[in-house]
Amino acid sequence: MAAPSLRIGFVPLTDVAPVLMADALGLFAQHGVRVTISREASWAALRDKLAFGALDGAHLLGPLAIALATGAAGIRRRVTVTAGLARNGNTITLSHGLAARIGAFEAPLGASAFAAAVHARAEEGLPPPTLAVVYPFSSHNYLLRHWLAQGGLDPDHDIRLVAVPPPQMARALADGAIEGFCAGEPWGSHAVAIGVGRLALMTGDIWRDHPEKVLAFAEGVAEREPEAVLAATAAVAEAARWLEDPANRCAAAALLHERGFPSVPPATLALALEGKVAAPPGGSATVLAAPMRFESASCPQVEEAGWWFDAMRRWGHLPSTATRAEGVAPWRPDLWRQATASLSPPYAEGRASAPPAQPITEEKNA
Repeated sequence: MAAPSLRIGFVPLTDVAPVLMADALGLFAQHGVRVTISREASWAALRDKLAFGALDGAHLLGPLAIALATGAAGIRRRVTVTAGLARNGNTITLSHGLAARIGAFEAPLGASAFAAAVHARAEEGLPPPTLAVVYPFSSHNYLLRHWLAQGGLDPDHDIRLVAVPPPQMARALADGAIEGFCAGEPWGSHAVAIGVGRLALMTGDIWRDHPEKVLAFAEGVAEREPEAVLAATAAVAEAARWLEDPANRCAAAALLHERGFPSVPPATLALALEGKVAAPPGGSATVLAAPMRFESASCPQVEEAGWWFDAMRRWGHLPSTATRAEGVAPWRPDLWRQATASLSPPYAEGRASAPPAQPITEEKNA
């Protein structure tokens, strides 16, 4: 009998590494499932394909899984989250012009210093700065909003927030279409390395060890193909463990370049795996206090999904009838436990990371 087959989509970001490595290392096949990997141009395109059956599974934004479950995305689908893919790994990168208005600073940039520059600009009669996130229902949007609110800014009034696909961020910054962005690596490092942007901070500076993307399966797939879903989850978890070994980083960077990021040098991709952000021309790479991690993210934590739900509620991005139980229902740590039970040595579940303290500002939907 032929092995079951799944089609899994991804958007090119370093935190898709466990999925791409599971494919490159033959781990899907070893666990008895055939997987076709599909690179998607944007989160919107991936969402539609996952919702309407063109993809069986995906490297997915955690808040997008909640948006689909509650109908906030304009489509209501119950995806199944069987694994986390990474922790940390996003940069907030500013144009040199916007950074210059702030004055001298070292990363991580404080929210109050950024807010002071925004207010000074408003007093000059200039429009709000334009900052990009990768998608409205994204960790990037909610972590950026949290940081802006810490400085006393209203993200919906004092800032112009737009959505730009991750691979287009550096070009949009260089062209002046945006003045900063929050996106997953390698795109912040890429912008810094080619001289068009300056690192302000990492999202790990806002919520240390926050969860990032998840491995999610389309509605009904886990019920129709349970063995295939468990096998794919086990392969991705095994790849996450492989990525944690420093001896594998050069090989991982080369494979990421080959399979997902042909326009980004392997050396830039390697930095995220090493816990660094690229240096500006003539400078030194920044060593991160909260580097990207894979193995500790593998078990999907319902508690962490709850923070995304609360953030979405805070900013008025959920239907008024949405419940927390409905929003976090896609997270299935029980399936992760089944999938990883046979891995050797035994796979530790890890613990949920504590969310940051909420800024004391008026609730958007109050």
